[in-house]
Amino acid sequence: MSEQSETFIAKSTIKAADIEHRRKINFNIGKYNAVVPKGKEQFADINLAKERAKNIKWRAIETLDQQLETFELNFTKRGGKVIWAENSHQAIEEILNICKAKNCKTLVKSKSMATEEIHLNHSLEEHGIESVETDLGEYIQQLDGEAPYHIVTPAMHKSKEDVAKLFNQKLGTPLNYTPEQLTQVARKILRKKYTEAEVGVTGANFIISDIGGVAVTENEGNARLSCAFPKTHIVIVGIEKMIPSMTDLALFWPLLSTYGTGQKVTVYNTILSGPRQPNETDGPEEMYVILLDNGRTTILNNPVQRQSLYCIRCGACLNVCPVYKNIGGHAYGTTYSGPIGSVITPNLQGMNDFKHLSYASSLCGACTEVCPIKINLHELLLENRRESVEEGLAPFSEKIAWKLWKIASLKRGLMNMGNGEIKNKIVNGLFKGWAKNRSPLYFSQKTFNEMWKEQNKH
Repeated sequence: MSEQSETFIAKSTIKAADIEHRRKINFNIGKYNAVVPKGKEQFADINLAKERAKNIKWRAIETLDQQLETFELNFTKRGGKVIWAENSHQAIEEILNICKAKNCKTLVKSKSMATEEIHLNHSLEEHGIESVETDLGEYIQQLDGEAPYHIVTPAMHKSKEDVAKLFNQKLGTPLNYTPEQLTQVARKILRKKYTEAEVGVTGANFIISDIGGVAVTENEGNARLSCAFPKTHIVIVGIEKMIPSMTDLALFWPLLSTYGTGQKVTVYNTILSGPRQPNETDGPEEMYVILLDNGRTTILNNPVQRQSLYCIRCGACLNVCPVYKNIGGHAYGTTYSGPIGSVITPNLQGMNDFKHLSYASSLCGACTEVCPIKINLHELLLENRRESVEEGLAPFSEKIAWKLWKIASLKRGLMNMGNGEIKNKIVNGLFKGWAKNRSPLYFSQKTFNEMWKEQNKH
């Protein structure tokens, strides 16, 4: 068992028994569930919309090499610079080089899972650069020294009382401040940071091949401020975020907002296609797009797992997953949690260390049902399990157990032996790994085969 697996079991055991944690997360997910059906009403045929979105992403991923080259060509025409990063180390190195060239002391950053994936804040801190999260949820998490809890809602596990207490401890605000007052405090602090920062960093919800553009979706305006005030703007985006045409946004933006937050469309939707042009009055003087691989081409090389790259990071699968709703986002110990995280993390960071996530599922199929891009998530979890066995990662005891089971199941006489107590003792006593985190199994005193023979003996 890997260290990551042991940590996951320990954390999930604690969180599964934490009733208060469950109350908070179910309260917040309940609010989400109440508004999503309203957002879906904008689609005349939601299943058709999902099917079309899947086909567009299929085309983008199947021709990804061509799409990326076209994006680079069109983006650089307007003075932008494209950097290809094979892994997180290369991405960090390039960002630090840019910051050094700009004599950067303060950097503002909007919400981005890609920057969380490469642990950007930690690296900047080590080099004496202040990195400030400007998304309110991310800012709350940064103050608390925690990673994001959810792909879309970073502080979903915190109540308004938790946030008020945190602000009181870190910023000295009164404990009785309302959410509106706390937001104003954060806004006042962050507005100053925008004007001080030499560099702004954002992620991207989509990168658009035919115009060489970057599409950013948000509700607070912090991404716009992060790329408008600083003289240098850096976009860090996974290569799978590609869509072929700007016209595709007419479908993807409403789908993302509906399944992400229940809105018809988010408040701010921006397309960025390069640095400030001679005839423009605002925008950065320089703009870089770092195209991050970091294991994505490994997934691309797998014909079955490839469809996981269609994901638009709406977070819908997390909100319906019974496992996520019980153990929360931090128990996973990874950047991407929930069903999509359990699918892609073993392929991004190594099956040996993270194959256990593929077993953290009831395989109920709710994630597949809710996915706006129709990714067969529960089937991909099964595929991960199959691949881990083929790679020889199953423990010796498990291999022996299944070998004995195969021998017994092919011989009716052996299957009928030791009914009741003997089978109970073997499974619940001998196979302690099974019984440790599951209810005990109790076998019938007679198999169906034996009962059938008794019923029809004449």
